[in-house]
Amino acid sequence: MKIALIDSGIGLLAAAAAVRRLRPDASLVLSGDPDGMPYGPRTPQDITERVLACARAAAAERPDALIVACNTASTHALPALRAELEPAVPVIGTVPAIKSAAAAGAPLAVWATAATTGSPYQQGLIRQFADGVPATAVPCHGLAEAVERADEEAISAAVKAAAELTPPGVRSVVLGCTHYELVASRIRDQLASAGGAPVTLHGSAHAVAAQALRRAGAAPDPGAPASGTLRVYASGRPAALPEAARAYAEALLLPADLVS
Repeated sequence: MKIALIDSGIGLLAAAAAVRRLRPDASLVLSGDPDGMPYGPRTPQDITERVLACARAAAAERPDALIVACNTASTHALPALRAELEPAVPVIGTVPAIKSAAAAGAPLAVWATAATTGSPYQQGLIRQFADGVPATAVPCHGLAEAVERADEEAISAAVKAAAELTPPGVRSVVLGCTHYELVASRIRDQLASAGGAPVTLHGSAHAVAAQALRRAGAAPDPGAPASGTLRVYASGRPAALPEAARAYAEALLLPADLVS
C-alpha cells in the first residue's frame, strides 16, 4: 500500500507519521513545494496551480490515496484535485479540528497562520462547528516558517507570543496549521506554564491518516512489520528529505531506507 502526501513544506510529516503509526508497512510519497511556500500570501489560483503540480508528481508514483496535508491547500485546491485525480486516486483534505474541540462546550482557541486567522473560511468553520462556544482566533506569526527551518529560538518565541494571545480560560486549542503539530509538546508546555487547568490540543493528522486508509481500502494494522519505501519530491523534482525534517520525531517513523 502506498499513501502520497502533499504540502507546501514539512508540515506533511505529522500526517505521514500518523499513517505509519496505523500502518508501519505503508510506503510513502512526500511531495512538498519549497519553491512556493508560504502559501498564505498567494492567490487562490496560484495556490491551486502549485498544488496540482505537486499532486501530479505524487500521482505518478501510483499511490492508493493522496492526502492534502495543508489547510490552505485544502481550502483552495480540493475541487480541482478531485476533478483531476478521482476516482483513480482518492483525495483527502485537511480541515482544522474545530468540531472535535467544540464538542466539550468549553472555551477554545484556534491557532493558525496570520493569513488564515482572518479568512472567511476559518470564520465560517467556527460559526458552523463552534456555534455558542466561546472561540478565539489566535494568529501565530512566524511559527510555521520557524518550524519549517527547525529554528529553535524562533519556534520558542512564536509559541510564547501565541500563548500570550490565548485567553486563560481556554481548555482546547485547535492546531490550524499542520506545521504546528510537529511542535505540539512545546505548545502544550508553554500553555501549561501559564497555570490553570490543562489544555487539550486538537490536530488533524490522525483523522486524515485514518480516512486515507479507509479510502485506500486498507484497515489499520499497527502491529505490521515496519517496511515500505519513501519517495520525496520538491516542487515536482525528485529530492532528498529536507534536513530540517530530521529535527522532528515524526521523521523517525518514516520508512528507514531513505531517512538515515
